[in-house]
Amino acid sequence: SLNQKPLYQSRTRLRVAQKDGIDSAVPTHTMFAYSVDFPHRHIQDPASQRLTWSKPPLNVLVIRKIRDETLLEPFKELCRFLVEEKHLMVYVEKKVVDDGSLMTDDSFSAIRNQLCTFREGYDDISDCIDLIICLGGDGTLLYASSLFQGSVPPVMAFHLGSLGFLAPFKFESFKTEVDKVFEGNAAIILRSRLKVKVVKGMFQRNEQLFSTQENGIAPHNHINNEAGKITLQLQVLNEVVVDRGPSSYLSDVDLYLDGRLITSVQGDGVIVSTPTGSTAYAGAAGASMIHPNVPAIMVTPICPHSLSFRPIVVPAGVELMITLSPDARNTAWVSFDGRKRQEIQHGDSIKITTSCFPVPSICCHDLVYDWFDSLAQCLHWNIRKKQTRLTDASDSSETDN
Repeated sequence: SLNQKPLYQSRTRLRVAQKDGIDSAVPTHTMFAYSVDFPHRHIQDPASQRLTWSKPPLNVLVIRKIRDETLLEPFKELCRFLVEEKHLMVYVEKKVVDDGSLMTDDSFSAIRNQLCTFREGYDDISDCIDLIICLGGDGTLLYASSLFQGSVPPVMAFHLGSLGFLAPFKFESFKTEVDKVFEGNAAIILRSRLKVKVVKGMFQRNEQLFSTQENGIAPHNHINNEAGKITLQLQVLNEVVVDRGPSSYLSDVDLYLDGRLITSVQGDGVIVSTPTGSTAYAGAAGASMIHPNVPAIMVTPICPHSLSFRPIVVPAGVELMITLSPDARNTAWVSFDGRKRQEIQHGDSIKITTSCFPVPSICCHDLVYDWFDSLAQCLHWNIRKKQTRLTDASDSSETDN
């Protein structure tokens, strides 16, 4: 078993149940690499990851898709259930509670007065939430992830949006599903995130070393000076996108891996995504779809001006860095899960690696079935009209011909 103490107190832990009766506890706020000697099995079964509660959950954060009137009734039903029947402390955003439809609903006023409110960017609730429940589409889960730049509580996402690839639960049976999660032993998947730093100014590339090998990986480190000011640090669940922005010129950025220049990307841009993000923008740009349980980082060019530039998968532990090429005719723009878009100038750099704070996403069935079901239902993966079976008559006619 793993005797690893959590960094701070939490009511949540992830139990990896072994078939031999040995349990290994892994706190959800960090990731540990460990191995257990089993003579008959060498690879851990992903389906063995289970969520248990060391203490009953007390504080629940409810994230609702805003500007969608169809979610008002589900939101009120869920809050009423959590407050009146489960006797929990429910946290919601202040702008959600201040919605005009909720303010004028007298039947909901008693529940509304018991809700705890917070404001994004002003109030820190990261240490007091035991469970997150999302109502909406994939964007609500991405938004919930952005609220927790460190440890993330388990997330239960109900599909009430347009796509719902990351939301496996149906709201029609929300009471039953929530009760199952509170009872424990729910299947869970740790969705890795990207740790991103934006460093402004002071980056230079050694052009003399680069000229020694025009194609392929250069033999030495090309970084002359990477001192600068870190202006932004983020945890990203889907992808980091670097593109040409409003410019009519090709974007021209250099891609480094662990300090070595790998290649220059000339085209509309480049996407650096997690396995979760491989089915989002990266998938639309031609990347392979990676199961979220695979530790990897996907690098996908956007409309590259090269017939041989295919998407690549690199190990999760490497550090990628993206800078403007010295010959670039224009600046580039970067966004993080579609948010906080900003311009990248010459001398700026973007450093990306896998974060040690994943998003524990609760599964409806299990992490394998849920993923393939989402591929089929949301993306219509490998859906085609089935070829009909040949009849005996057609078999004989083809033989005669």
